Amino acid sequence: MMIPKVIKNEKEYDAALSRINELMDARPGTPEGEELELLSTLVELYEEKTHSIGLPDPVEAIKFRMEQAGLKQADLIPFIGSRSKVSEVLSRRRPLSITMIRKLHEGLGIPADVLLMETDKKVPEISERIDWRRFPFSEMIKRKWLDFPGKAAEAKGREEEIIRQWAKPLGADVLQPALLRQHLRAGSDCDRYALAAWRVRISLLARGQAIPAYRSGTVSIDFARDLAKLSYLDNGPLLAREYLLKNGIHFVVEQHLPHTNLDGAAVKLPDGSPVIAMTLRYDRLDNFWFTLCHELAHVGLHFDGEESIAFFDDLDETELDRYENDADKWATEALIPPDLWKRANMGRDSSTRDIRGFAASFRISPAIPAGRIRKENGNYKIFNDLLGNRAVKKLFPYII
Repeated sequence: MMIPKVIKNEKEYDAALSRINELMDARPGTPEGEELELLSTLVELYEEKTHSIGLPDPVEAIKFRMEQAGLKQADLIPFIGSRSKVSEVLSRRRPLSITMIRKLHEGLGIPADVLLMETDKKVPEISERIDWRRFPFSEMIKRKWLDFPGKAAEAKGREEEIIRQWAKPLGADVLQPALLRQHLRAGSDCDRYALAAWRVRISLLARGQAIPAYRSGTVSIDFARDLAKLSYLDNGPLLAREYLLKNGIHFVVEQHLPHTNLDGAAVKLPDGSPVIAMTLRYDRLDNFWFTLCHELAHVGLHFDGEESIAFFDDLDETELDRYENDADKWATEALIPPDLWKRANMGRDSSTRDIRGFAASFRISPAIPAGRIRKENGNYKIFNDLLGNRAVKKLFPYII
């Protein structure tokens, strides 16, 4: 008699099979019958663990279904798209797209996990609000954002699959809030699909940064004023990046996509950590520091209690709502305290020497008061020599 026990290797497995063969005629309820039942269960458990059969090949599964239903290649056109595509899929020269998989699963009843080659995998639910063809594939491929070796034309018919795979590290539903749950300060001609792609891009870049957990309430006026002091140093923007990262705030720089005209954004990753993103659309220190503080204002004023809201800002846009007015005011006061600005009595008639002296006494870049005077007076032709033109992008050469 063999003592039943958990089977751990092939030798014990073979011995159990041999014993089962000896007990095949045992009657239920007898000691031999109970031993047979127990050994059979142990063998099944071992086989499930070590001898599991993999999922069938998707193409073979399609061919099997065709044989079962008496279908010809032409019958697959409604599910795959065209006679040539059917031929390419069945000859393994074209991979199945998400759209094809969805139609084959729903129309022919082929299991989704077989077509996706992943056990217990379901076909992503279709979103009627997303037109996958509208994403700017040419520019995304040009910038090497996508792990796609071909040209944009070769992505035709596979748009959903490619975008979903690209955005997958951020969660299955990231594209829905990227298109719907956002606050936009931009003109009416802003391309929402380009904006969504840019949001995914900056989120993926941020996700690769190892930073401490963000503590709610970290961002305050005093926090921003300490940050602004770094503007006094030549490498201030780089130090600002380090300052934010050490305080649990992601900071990334990525050029805006065509038809978006962004200066910056404040978004949240799926884990709730804040991201400040900047485009450096204007390569000037005054724009850098105001944009940075404006996006920080959104984190400090508007992020608590919100799960997926995101702010995208074209700071040239003058039609403002409460959120943007509050953020502009907060950023202005963070860079230069109101009482200090009032006492200084700075304006368009101030001299370059006055502005430099004021900035030195407060330990900030002269670009900040110069930029404020230009904005308050609506005159963008004065004090050009104080703005720190072409002083930022050289610190972040990887975006050029």
